[in-house]
Amino acid sequence: MTAASRASLLPLLFVLWSSPCFAQTEAPPSAVVLAPEDMEQFLLQASIVGTKKAPKGVTDARRVTLSDGRVTHDAQIQHVDIAKALFDVDPKHTEVNFKDSYRYNIAAYRLARLLGLTNVPMSVERVVGGKPSAVTWWIDAPVINESARQKTKAISPNPVRTDGYLNLMRVFDELIQNRDRNAGNMLWESDGRLWMIDHTRAFRTGKQLQQPKLLIRCERNFLDRMRGLARPAFAEAMGKILTKDESDALFARRDLLVQLFDQQIAARGEAGVLYSLQ
Repeated sequence: MTAASRASLLPLLFVLWSSPCFAQTEAPPSAVVLAPEDMEQFLLQASIVGTKKAPKGVTDARRVTLSDGRVTHDAQIQHVDIAKALFDVDPKHTEVNFKDSYRYNIAAYRLARLLGLTNVPMSVERVVGGKPSAVTWWIDAPVINESARQKTKAISPNPVRTDGYLNLMRVFDELIQNRDRNAGNMLWESDGRLWMIDHTRAFRTGKQLQQPKLLIRCERNFLDRMRGLARPAFAEAMGKILTKDESDALFARRDLLVQLFDQQIAARGEAGVLYSLQ
């Protein structure tokens, strides 16, 4: 492809990148900017004034419209809380001590905040319809999911930033031992920012890394925050959302991740391993 023909495609590809292609892409009733503490209170207290078609998935999630009389915005509600000794994830894979729980959406948000991440949407615990649930802020920006990005071969306007988010996701998913990262729960904004959503099958109790060979780079600030994560602050942030075994396993994986990247830095140098997310 010539430079001229490539340039002629860029406007089209940018449109493809920013076109809504996922259930969580429709514009919310009102675009609002709230401080974190105000957003949390809104999710906890606002009334449910409408329910929309549920997005695709197997966790019985539904999209609702919330309003407190001043702000109106959409949220996702999940109350799935399943535990099985054995579960056939697919024909070739059976998981022992399988769990699929709304709790992990809340835990993922709280951990992300502790580690300085801003691309996991806020999720709070609230009783809805008599069931403990995760109520999660609906993403405002137009986004496409990873499946649509791959299908349309959309080119990010900032591929370096996109690559940085992918590496960040891989490390975060190892830390929380996410067993269900898929194309549907990776949402891309038009500027190359990645939102990580739906973590109901994370926080397993395995103490080993799943795919360490994929961990070749780490965001500098994230590694520093991960290294400095202290149990008292973690326990205070989590409350009763995670069990002791789930918390212990996370810290065991944290230690392995820090050790892995320290070894890589010693072998390849900081410039070859660490980067700062644009």
